[in-house]
Parts: sequence; structure tokens; C-alpha cells
Amino acid sequence: MNISIITVGKLKEKYLRQGIEEYLKRLSSYAKVEIVEVADEKAPEELSDLEIKQVKQKEGERILAKISPDSHVIALAIQGKMQSSEELAETLDKLATYGKSKITFVIGGSLGLSDEVIKRSNEQLSFSKMTFPHQLMRLILVEQIYRAFRINRNEPYHK
Repeated sequence: MNISIITVGKLKEKYLRQGIEEYLKRLSSYAKVEIVEVADEKAPEELSDLEIKQVKQKEGERILAKISPDSHVIALAIQGKMQSSEELAETLDKLATYGKSKITFVIGGSLGLSDEVIKRSNEQLSFSKMTFPHQLMRLILVEQIYRAFRINRNEPYHK
């Protein structure tokens, strides 16, 4: 299985990079996982609704340019469906069973995802109704993908 995680912005925090690298190393025996960073759009702190839409649209264009046409896209979005770790494992297992070997997870920037990215996605996933920094979501996502593979192989992992 080939998994891409497309994310907006550079990861600056060393502790998050270290955590992500650890899970990517663990995942390497289960799947090929790559993280693709696209540039975030520089914007002032206070934005009008139109400016927010424009920022999301520009970031969305960069995201869409990185998505393979044959990839099953799962967008991380607050309005998405919440799943347990077991349900995410089941989702990944079903995708593999039905021949979907390319899966792309998308993490938007601080303003979220454009409508075009949401439309391109095959499903939307929410980790919580809470808002998390998008850099932290990378770590949470790779950990949950790792957990899903462990669950699907009936291998022990802390609960």
C-alpha cells in the first residue's frame, strides 16, 4: 500500500519531526508512506471572508496538484466522520481488499481546506470536534495509521 500525506506548510518543531520520523520508521514494514508538504499562503492575522476563501483556494490548488488521479483521498476535516482506531483500521483494510493501493490523506492549513479539495476527496475524516494545530495532526495521523496496521495484523500495541 502506498500512502501519501499531503500537508500545508513546513514542520518546524523538532519534537514533532522526531515523533513523525519514529512512526514512519515503524510503518516502513507495512506500507510506503510519504509526507508531501505544499507551501502555505502567507496571510495577515485578520482576514475577511473573501481573503480566507482566496487563501484556502491557493493552498487547495497546490494540494490538488499533488494528488494522483487514481488515489483514494481522505481529507481531514472537522465536519468529517469520526471513527475509532478500529474503524480506521477497517477502512484501510477494505480499501486494500478492493484494490485501492494508493491512499492520500490531506491535512489543510490553519484555515482549513478549500471546497475543491473537499469535493475531490472520497471521504472526510474528523479526529475530534476540537481544533488541533495542523502540524500536530501530522503526528497524530501517522500514529493512527501505524495503529491501524497493527490492529489489522492482530499485533499487540498499547491501548
